[in-house]
Amino acid sequence: MTKSNGIYTPSRRRVIKSAGALAAGIAAPALIGLRSAYAAYPERTVKVVVANTPGGPSDLIGRLVTAALQQSTGKTFIIENIGGAGSNIGMGNVARSEPDGYTILLATNAYSVNATLYNSIPYDPLKSFIGICELATSPNTFVVRSELPAKSMKEFVALAKASPDKFNVSSPPIGTTPQIQASVLRIRESLPNLENVVFKGGGEAIQALLSGTVQLSSGSLPPAAPHIKAGTLRCLAVTGEARWLDLPDVPTMAEAGYKDFVFATDCVLLAPAKTPPDIVKWLEAETLKVLGTAEMREKMYKAGFLVRAKGASDAWARVTKEISMFKDIINTAGIPKI
Repeated sequence: MTKSNGIYTPSRRRVIKSAGALAAGIAAPALIGLRSAYAAYPERTVKVVVANTPGGPSDLIGRLVTAALQQSTGKTFIIENIGGAGSNIGMGNVARSEPDGYTILLATNAYSVNATLYNSIPYDPLKSFIGICELATSPNTFVVRSELPAKSMKEFVALAKASPDKFNVSSPPIGTTPQIQASVLRIRESLPNLENVVFKGGGEAIQALLSGTVQLSSGSLPPAAPHIKAGTLRCLAVTGEARWLDLPDVPTMAEAGYKDFVFATDCVLLAPAKTPPDIVKWLEAETLKVLGTAEMREKMYKAGFLVRAKGASDAWARVTKEISMFKDIINTAGIPKI
C-alpha cells in the first residue's frame, strides 16, 4: 500500500497483480473448456476426402488407413470420393471446409503437380493446407496386354512408331504422376500420335487396357498388380528408383534406358490450414501409430505400396518441395498448361 494525502491506496504492482489474477480467473474456465473440446475430439464422424473415384490407389490407401484408425481409436472415420477436374474439385472442397478436423484430405502428388499444370486452381498450394502425415508410396508402371509382342519399353516405342495410328495410352486424371509420365514419354520419344486417354481413376485406366481400348497403360502399381500376377498384363518397366520386390524381372525406367525418369504415387494426409494444432497432433499421432504396425505394412505391401510413416513437418516439406520439382518437370518437358 502507498500513502497519499493521508489515504492508503493499493500499489501499482498490486493493482497489476490483482488484474492479472482476475483475468486468469476469467480465462481459466474458457481454456479448460477449449482443452476439453480438443480432448473429446473426435466426437462425430471424421470425413477423409479422396479427390479421385473409388477403386484407385489413393482410394485403396484411404480405406486401409481409415479402417485401421477406426479400429484403433474406436472413433468413426469414413471415405468420401470427390473426383473430377484432375482432383481439383475434391481438393478445393476440403480447402473451403470448416477447419475443425472433421474434414481432411488424402492427397496424392496431384496436389503439387496442379500448382503448375493448371492456370487456376481452387486452393493456394502453399497456404490452404497443413500437413498431418505421410502415408505410403508406390512406384508407377507402364503395362501392356500380355499378347502384345513388346517385351520392353523400347520395343513398345518401336511398335508405336511403326503403326502410329494404332497405339494409345491410358492414365488416371490429368495432374496425376502417371498422366505426367505418359506425357513425358510421348515427348521424349517423339510420339505425337500416342494419344493419352484420361480416365477418372487408375482402375478405369487399367480396364481400358484390358478391354483393348488402349495398348499401353501408365499408372500406379496397385490397380495393375493383380493382373500382372495373373499373367493378363505385362509390366514393361517400373518408374521407381529401384525394382519392386514382387517383380524382380521388371526393370526400372533408368535400367530400360530412360535417364531421370522416376515417378511415384505418394499419399499424404492434409488438413485445412486453420485446423487447431491439438487436433492435427492427435490425427498425426494416431495415424503414425496404425502405420507402424506389421499388419498395416503387410496390407500396404500386398496392395502395391510401401508404408511411408512420416510426421506433419516432413509431410509438408515433401509436398512443398514437389511443387518446385514438378514445375521444372512440366516446363522442361513442354507440357501445356490447362
